[in-house]
This record gives sequence, structure tokens and C-alpha cells, in this order.
Amino acid sequence: MPANESFPSIRLQAYLAHCGLASRRASEKIILDGRVTVNGQVVTALGTKVSETDRVCVDGKPLALEETKRYVLLNKPAGYVCSQSDEKGRQVAVDLLKPTYAERLYNVGRLDMFSRGAIIFTNDGDFAARLSHPSAEIEKEYIVETSYPLPEGLAEQFVKGVRVEGIFYKAFRAEKMNSHRMRVVLIEGKNREIRKVFENAGASIRSLERVRIGNVNLDGLRTGEFRELTQADVKGLLALCKNKENADKQENKI
Repeated sequence: MPANESFPSIRLQAYLAHCGLASRRASEKIILDGRVTVNGQVVTALGTKVSETDRVCVDGKPLALEETKRYVLLNKPAGYVCSQSDEKGRQVAVDLLKPTYAERLYNVGRLDMFSRGAIIFTNDGDFAARLSHPSAEIEKEYIVETSYPLPEGLAEQFVKGVRVEGIFYKAFRAEKMNSHRMRVVLIEGKNREIRKVFENAGASIRSLERVRIGNVNLDGLRTGEFRELTQADVKGLLALCKNKENADKQENKI
């Protein structure tokens, strides 16, 4: 978002997001950690405003505003983690995109290392913030396969709500497809929610795949493959956000 007469400066965390560094929320932590300099001075105040004429660096590396916004759907293979890097040396999902995209892309939400399927990458911090905010309530659909027959009534229990180790988990929808497969739709999605509910019920998960995020499906995308979302895809996702006022503002920019 280049500076201009009508919008001469923006908040530092928004600037970092528009540079494709991270979401606004993640950018705020980067600022508070003292990793950002503006014109050579360390800045930790979130209200600081900058324009494209300022020299902004993170960890000593200069940033530049990205004019091209990217929205990419990846069919993540199992065995890849969702982060920018991994100190344990594990494979990182975003590395599958780097040979194709020069922009710095980051994942919207997460899939755990052992799960596969749909995950969106972007360099648009506003878009990422809208979709990942709990109030958005974007549907995420999963197909779960178990090693042994599903426990009787597990789908119905999941929809009513299950408490595991003091945390309440509740599916938006759950449907038993056959003796070993269940379709689960979440609108919040706590950390490893499906795995914890199934483990609590004594159901061993053989595979867990996310097949849909809102209006966006894998549509035949093979494991490890990716495609750019269409403008209709992006607008459709924003239209589904329950935080409607903010979504409308973001949609008008696309």
C-alpha cells in the first residue's frame, strides 16, 4: 500500500504486514521484541507511523512494500510444519512455494505436522487477520480416517460438545461416512482439536485431511500442489467472515 496524498503514512505494524513480513498481530510482537528499526532507530511503540520514504528494517534487513498481493492455496503434505522456519530441522510447508513466488508468504492458520490438506498462504496482512480472527467463524472441513471402527455415537457427541482435560471442544457439524471415516466441520478450531477429541474417545486416527476452507475446496489439487486463489475466491472468503464490517472494508480493496 504505497503512501500517497490521501494516505501519507500508516502504523508500523500495518507497514510490516503490507511488506509481507507477517500478519499485523505477529508484526506487533516483532516490534515489541525490539527487532524493528526506523531510519536507524529501534522502535517499540505500536502507534508509530511510517511512510514509504522511511527506511524500515527487521533484524537489520530492509523491508519494501509489496504491491502484488498473493493468495495461494496449498495442499500441504503430511510431515510439513506450518511456520516460516523450524529450529528442529523439519520440512516447512512454505518452502514448497518459494521456487515460484518471490514474495514472502505466510500461512493463514495452521495444520499440524501430521495432517494434510488445504492451507492458505498470503502476503496480505489484513486478509490474514480477517480470516484468522476467532470472530470470523470460517468453516473448515476435514475428512478423518481411523485405523479401527469409529466408536458408536462419536459424531453426535462431538456436535454436542466434548470436554477434554478441562477444554471444551465442539464441532459445527460431524457426520459418520462409514465405519472408518468421518466428516467434521469446525468454525473455531482449537489446537489439535480433532485429534484430542478422537484420542479421548479411544479412536486412533490414520489420516486427517482438510478439504475445504470456507468457499475454497481442494478441487483435485494433488498433495504438494498449489494454486493461486481467484478474485472470486478471495472475495467469497471475506464475505463469509462474521466480522462483517471489517471484511467489507478489506473486500473493497481487492
